[in-house]
Amino acid sequence: MNKYEKSEALFAKACRYIPGGVNSPVRAFKSVGRNPIYIDHGKGGHIIDVDGNEYVDYISSWGPLILGHANPLIQEAIRAELEKGTSYGACNAREVEMAALITQFFPSVEKVRMVNSGTEATMSAIRLARGYTGKDKIIKFDGCYHGHSDSFLIQAGSGLATFGTSGSAGVTDRVAQDTLVATYNDIDSVEALLKRFQDSVAAIILEPVMGNMGCILPAPHFLQELRSLADQYGVLLIFDEVISGFRMGRGGAQGVYGIQPDLTCMGKIIGGGLPVGAFGGKKEIMDALSPNGPVYQAGTLSGNPLAMAAGIAMLQQLSAPDFYDRLEERATKFEQLIRPVIEKYPEELSFNRAGSLCTLFFKPHGVASNADAKQADTQKYAQYFNAMLEKGIYLPPAQFECMFISVAHTDEDFEKTAKALSETLAEMFG
Repeated sequence: MNKYEKSEALFAKACRYIPGGVNSPVRAFKSVGRNPIYIDHGKGGHIIDVDGNEYVDYISSWGPLILGHANPLIQEAIRAELEKGTSYGACNAREVEMAALITQFFPSVEKVRMVNSGTEATMSAIRLARGYTGKDKIIKFDGCYHGHSDSFLIQAGSGLATFGTSGSAGVTDRVAQDTLVATYNDIDSVEALLKRFQDSVAAIILEPVMGNMGCILPAPHFLQELRSLADQYGVLLIFDEVISGFRMGRGGAQGVYGIQPDLTCMGKIIGGGLPVGAFGGKKEIMDALSPNGPVYQAGTLSGNPLAMAAGIAMLQQLSAPDFYDRLEERATKFEQLIRPVIEKYPEELSFNRAGSLCTLFFKPHGVASNADAKQADTQKYAQYFNAMLEKGIYLPPAQFECMFISVAHTDEDFEKTAKALSETLAEMFG
């Protein structure tokens, strides 16, 4: 009996109408050697697929469901707003309330503009940085992912202080030449680029805690040194907190590490599970945006009232004085249960956690950079993923992604996960 029969049929049909059968590549499950499963619904820390299989969910819609699936207050907020309409292409009171809430979470954000995705937020932020500074080049970091706009699909060049090269068909050489690639956690690589291109760099952009090569933490003082270099060379510092924002703590990674970037990109959580993004920062920079300034950015559905209502209901719950204590308690409990299992295999595994983000790497002796992460054994990860799926644990279908803990995950969920992990690793390594 095929326990994934309906999912298999849906994927076969999807392949006839959708490129690759999916609307985002990681969903194809190619890196774990199987076809995707199709989710029917979720509740709390669990999801149920179209065949009725239930899983403990550690993807949480790639981060936004920090309160778990089907949160009743968010659902009620959406229903109430839905009765009024779905979209107006005009100003609405919800977007003003959302903007005010975001500035309360992030002291570095004095003004904010809503967009429709994290990709749109980062794309708009670098356009704003270029327009504000009058410079063309940006510095990004090898392994940091900022969405699929052309400027970010650039791979590292062949040596220090070189131009990046296109990482995707359709990205022109000129775009690649305007994107410089540094090494995460290597401040010297950044300074070398700034010295060489000091008159043409508009901004440095990074995930302060990497989330798209798995969870990788900044080295001590790395972010502080970046802030100092940005000030020294007169370039803007942009934090992409689409993943880390609201998950690391009330003020995101910048709050945890005590760094104030010039611009911050946000997404996911501020939509309560609906499509949304935002970017914000210092007033004088944000006022360079049209209609106040010369940098054009627009979106018909930006500030959509349904997304704003869901996001407001989310952020109001995250504003509770004890919320982040409760989230950290859940994440700590998870680590306490799985780390003893992982430590039985020091020559096979490493584990990183930052707040409610974490990754199990199939690489020994720690992961502190993109180069470290690339040494992970992706075939073993695929074996691990499939074994855990069969045991009712839904993990990221790629080694280079984060797991996301929510306050809806229970001790029972964590105990089930630790048991499944122990059995799976014993099967793999003996």
